[in-house]
Parts: sequence; structure tokens; C-alpha cells
Amino acid sequence: MSIHLDLDSLSVERLAMALSGRPGMFKLFYDTEDCGCNGVLVILVVTTPNATDKVVQSEPYSFWVDRQQEQQFDSRMRLEADPGYPSFKLSSDAGIFSSNIRIKDIRIKSSEE
Repeated sequence: MSIHLDLDSLSVERLAMALSGRPGMFKLFYDTEDCGCNGVLVILVVTTPNATDKVVQSEPYSFWVDRQQEQQFDSRMRLEADPGYPSFKLSSDAGIFSSNIRIKDIRIKSSEE
């Protein structure tokens, strides 16, 4: 399956802020750790993808998903930043995946920082 994300201008701006001028890529991920549920959708900022990740989009930012979670998403989705809150909404024509997605930076810190 091929996935495409449409990003609004505020999302592009917020994603740039999340990178903070450092190398990194984004990963759509259902985090099931300590949530006691089916998972909470987060946007991870990672240094490199895992072996089981596949790229779903490279422009304007690189987005990845785990092959085991790929079926959770639609082929065409919209990522929209909330203007009044530091979160995003992910939706498609079929419905809303989440309206409170946060960014979680899990990049490895370099020794120079």
C-alpha cells in the first residue's frame, strides 16, 4: 500500500520547529506502551528508521511507518496542526484517526549537544 500525507502550511511550520535544525525524520506510530488501550497515535522524530519501517513520503518531510502498522492508515490522509494547541489532527475521507496527536522526539543526542 502507498500512503500519501497532505500537510497544511501550519503543519509544515510545526514539523520544521520539531526538527530544530537537526537531522531527523518523522514516523507515524501507534504507541501501545503504558496506555492500556489499542494505542495512541504519535509522530515520532527519529534519527534513523527501524529495519521494519518503510518510507511513505519524502517531501516536504520524510515520513515512515512500521510495516506491521501500515494497514492502520488510509492511502491518502491529511495532517493538520491545531492553531491553538501543540497537536495535530490526522484524517482522511473515511474519518478522523486522531485529533490530538503529539510529537515525541526520540532522536539520539550527539555528544556535541
